[in-house]
Amino acid sequence: MAKMNREMVWLQCTETGDLNYRTEIKVSGGVQKIEVKKYSARLRKHTLHKVKRK
Repeated sequence: MAKMNREMVWLQCTETGDLNYRTEIKVSGGVQKIEVKKYSARLRKHTLHKVKRK
């Protein structure tokens, strides 16, 4: 089964601005606003990360 409706995006830390993680999201259904708490290596704690398209 092909992954047709998927797009690779970066997750950007809201505190440092670093692009720490890369993930796939579904494109169909409009723009998705994803906010996830992930680990920031620079700050050594979990921070809020948002989607950043390149």
